[in-house]
Amino acid sequence: MKRKILKFKNETEEFEFWSSTGPGADSTKYIDWSQAKRTKFPNLRPTLRTISVRLPVAMIEDLKVLANQRDVPYQSLLKVFLAERLEAERRLKRAG
Repeated sequence: MKRKILKFKNETEEFEFWSSTGPGADSTKYIDWSQAKRTKFPNLRPTLRTISVRLPVAMIEDLKVLANQRDVPYQSLLKVFLAERLEAERRLKRAG
């Protein structure tokens, strides 16, 4: 018999539970994944957090030039570059 999923006060509490090494770490105790169905959430947007990063002026100018060549905002291009690098790091970690 599966355990009952707790009621969480907020998204942060739920995130902590499922990402911990504690009772939430093994979701198979709560969910019968053999009964799961794939679904898509086309309107779901990731939670965003504003941060402040100090970058050299020359780096920002180079980023703006590249972004202009691609006809995209420079902050969007920076997000793409970060996402690509994070994925590369994940691949390296899995391979190593």
